[in-house]
Amino acid sequence: MAMPRITRYLYLRFIRLRGTPHSLALGAAIGTAIGLAPTLPFNSLLTLVLTLLVRANPIAGVLAATLVSNPLTFIPQYYCLWRIGNFFLPNRLSWARIETFLHQLSEGGFLDKINLIRELGLDTVLVMMTGGIIIATPAGILSYLLVYRFFFTLRLARQKKHLLNRKDR
Repeated sequence: MAMPRITRYLYLRFIRLRGTPHSLALGAAIGTAIGLAPTLPFNSLLTLVLTLLVRANPIAGVLAATLVSNPLTFIPQYYCLWRIGNFFLPNRLSWARIETFLHQLSEGGFLDKINLIRELGLDTVLVMMTGGIIIATPAGILSYLLVYRFFFTLRLARQKKHLLNRKDR
């Protein structure tokens, strides 16, 4: 199947989603924010739970999460999260510290290795989640505004078309 055909198919599926513009936009905003946060193995599950809790459209949420967090965007996205998180929490997870960690990991006993991994793991979570929150919050808000406007305009166009068809009868 050709790429333009797949793109068109996905676009048509997206515009045919049912729900209010608010519900669709809120679902997409939640999906975008979770997709940009460093929660990769749990993106879909977190998106489904949160969209159902706030009564947003879960399908729009999962589509948005998949769109922003996929194998093509994973590496640059996590690199940016690391850089931004490291900017706001300096020297917690610098490249020099990672190199030192890798060198120390090759030496020492098993318990020393476990302690090194635990220590670096906590700093990694803090740095990545900080970067994720800083990126995901404005991206989610922007996503809400754009998707709301899109579906609101689409709904107006459908209503106008429906009214024009009724006048012709």
